[in-house]
Amino acid sequence: MSEQQAEIPLARPNVSEEEIESVVAVLRTPCLSLGPRLAEFEAAFARYCGVREAIACSSGTAALHMLVRAIGAGPGDEVITTPFSFVASANCTLYEGARPVFADVRPDTWNIDPDAVAAAVTARTRAIIPVDVFGQVADLDPILALAQCRGVRVIEDSCEALGGRYRGRPAGSIADAGVFGFYPNKQITTGEGGMVTTSDPDLARLLRSLRNQGRDDKGGWLAHPRMGYNYRLSEIACALGLVQLRRIGEILAQRRRVAELYRQRLAGQTRLVTQVIRPDVDMSWFVYVVRLADDYPAGRRDEILTALRERGIGCSNYFAPIHLQPYFVERFGYARGDFPVCEALADRTIALPFHHELTAQDVDRVCGELEKLL
Repeated sequence: MSEQQAEIPLARPNVSEEEIESVVAVLRTPCLSLGPRLAEFEAAFARYCGVREAIACSSGTAALHMLVRAIGAGPGDEVITTPFSFVASANCTLYEGARPVFADVRPDTWNIDPDAVAAAVTARTRAIIPVDVFGQVADLDPILALAQCRGVRVIEDSCEALGGRYRGRPAGSIADAGVFGFYPNKQITTGEGGMVTTSDPDLARLLRSLRNQGRDDKGGWLAHPRMGYNYRLSEIACALGLVQLRRIGEILAQRRRVAELYRQRLAGQTRLVTQVIRPDVDMSWFVYVVRLADDYPAGRRDEILTALRERGIGCSNYFAPIHLQPYFVERFGYARGDFPVCEALADRTIALPFHHELTAQDVDRVCGELEKLL
């Protein structure tokens, strides 16, 4: 049974009739790509994030890839990121022939540890990609200070953190550029899609060229000043995204409500640990993840996942360590023990059902079934 077929599914997109009507309206026009909805979506998104430019594209992965290319990372260069993330946070570096270098995470916030980042910087470091894990913006100020001192770029992977804030600044507005993803389980969705945010107009101009097969605003359709990609986002997706963005306050409030239901229901549960939210962060809830206590053997988590699924409850192991994915092991020789904080965390995390349709009764059932297995 898939996660979406579960009685209580892991995730559900939050789509209203307004989004459906907006998409149908686009389908009644002759313009399905590179039209007015793209410009409107980008302008609205830039305003929301407090930046000068937003560049829509086909996915968060595409956004990361374009940025790694735009900053000139390539063979012989290194890009530092966290091993506790979705694999795209490191794959984007491999696409350009550079080497991902991992820095371990903090055991409390689960975000990349600035001290580990500082220890990982070398003369070959071209960029740092902190990830806002599960919607908590990373501790960026010390990373930005380090990057300025060492002359490297910082790309904020905010694919999970739209609407979050760090010391009053919106996610995606803090580093040289930010990246968002719009997969159906994210805070807002365009089906598939992504966005780059930046206040650097030259970078934005280059990214718009890269996403559109290397074209620029001076030449025609068959003029390609540089190599690029088909990373465009359709008018249909942009229409969906525009309505989702208009509803972002409502959507985030619904997600906070479910997170608070879990917090209250699991309060005092000593067999589980939850992510510590820094006091200088406004959390934007992407998923709700709990961690088994340290004395659980690593294999016990997978047994619990299987048992929950058998009971009709969607769940997952967010995240598997990137450095232990088979092709990273084969290519770079990583092994268990290289990033012990990440590994201990990843061995014990359980993502519980998290979406706007969950009721207090649903949360009580999920937690009750989980507690029987602890």
